[in-house]
Amino acid sequence: MSHDSTPHFHNQPGVAKIKVGSKEFMCVGALPPFDHPHVFIDMGSADEAVCPYCSTHYVFDADLGHGAADPAECVYHSETVLDPTA
Repeated sequence: MSHDSTPHFHNQPGVAKIKVGSKEFMCVGALPPFDHPHVFIDMGSADEAVCPYCSTHYVFDADLGHGAADPAECVYHSETVLDPTA
């Protein structure tokens, strides 16, 4: 992920909150093929946001750095998809 790109996060593990190192990002819900339309979230001056589509609770943590998340598995990479045959 390049530094200037918009990070994407997902909540496939179903955690109560995801700490993110970016205040502007995309929420994809779960991993494809069960994702929702990708929603742009801008926290602005706030340190928390809730995805209006899937209700995932995001909390800003500057110590994580741009594009990082805690849990780390919630960072979405386009090559990370579920195998529907598994």
